[in-house]
Amino acid sequence: MAITVHCDIVSAEKSIFSGLVEMVVAHGTLGDLGIAPGHAPLLTQLSPGPIRVIKQNGEEEVYYVSGGMLEVQPKVVTILADTAQRADDVDEAAAQQAIEDARRALANQSSEINYSAAAAMLAEAAAQLRTIQALKKKMGK
Repeated sequence: MAITVHCDIVSAEKSIFSGLVEMVVAHGTLGDLGIAPGHAPLLTQLSPGPIRVIKQNGEEEVYYVSGGMLEVQPKVVTILADTAQRADDVDEAAAQQAIEDARRALANQSSEINYSAAAAMLAEAAAQLRTIQALKKKMGK
């Protein structure tokens, strides 16, 4: 049996995942993180994108977070996300449409849209698509 650590993924709305894992892979603001049992304590900000969880039986699950914090303690990894959902629940068509809308808004300099809001929309939609692509890659599609 593999060595595991407890992992919780929670958002403001609900708990998304709670269980024993062999590894957590997340996208922090300074780069990708791989958290395994015995990892040094850590507190870092998360960028929008996929969270990969390799469970105790070797099964992998993918989640999407729009940002938040990741905390590593000796016996628990906690992900506190602004919003979180299973990658299966992310709507690929809606994410693609959001990217197109944000790009159009950024290209239209005369529009009244806030440039930083459009850039944030673009970044979040692109992160959702990366999550969907990670899920498809995992499933061999």
